[in-house]
Amino acid sequence: MSSQAPVKLLAVAGSARDGSHNGQLLALAVRKAEALGAQVTRVDLRALDLPVFDADHQARHGHPAGAYKLRELFAAHDGLLLASPEYNALPTPLFINAFDWLSTVPAGDGLPGGTGTTAGKPAGLLAASPGALGGLRALPIVRTYLSTNFAMVVVPEQLGLPAADHAFDAEGGLIKPELDTVLGKVVASVVRQAGWLRDARAAG
Repeated sequence: MSSQAPVKLLAVAGSARDGSHNGQLLALAVRKAEALGAQVTRVDLRALDLPVFDADHQARHGHPAGAYKLRELFAAHDGLLLASPEYNALPTPLFINAFDWLSTVPAGDGLPGGTGTTAGKPAGLLAASPGALGGLRALPIVRTYLSTNFAMVVVPEQLGLPAADHAFDAEGGLIKPELDTVLGKVVASVVRQAGWLRDARAAG
């Protein structure tokens, strides 16, 4: 039996720069998720103020507050929308560093460890780039990283948005309807699977 509570999603962009194309794409994905009835929380990875991961730093100072905050956010949400830009054919250091910290947070305060809060939850992958490939070269790495290290269920639908500097209209929508359709499919898949998987966990 399906829960009547709305699905809760996190929305994360791997780029925090002003005017980020991935931030624009994520904002549109958030609008689509909310139109489907989901509650969405935007997460600014830069605001978590996480140092570069270093085991010696962790041993001396413990886990930074931002790592615990990320664990709390995942524990309170059912899935993830991620817009991951490509830096030299790789995911961004901002994204990887934040999730590396999350992976080391131990259980405590009534919550599981960092990877316990992500396990079995769906993720939808997006990317945007001014280039012709739309950031697609990094997405297989992101897919493996999330599914292998965080046990997330990465939905098969994904979107790489090429020519992102010319892809949006004045209202923040996508100019090309076929790309908007793909984005809608990614978002709908995450919302749908988040509901199914949440209800399955609740049923035991």
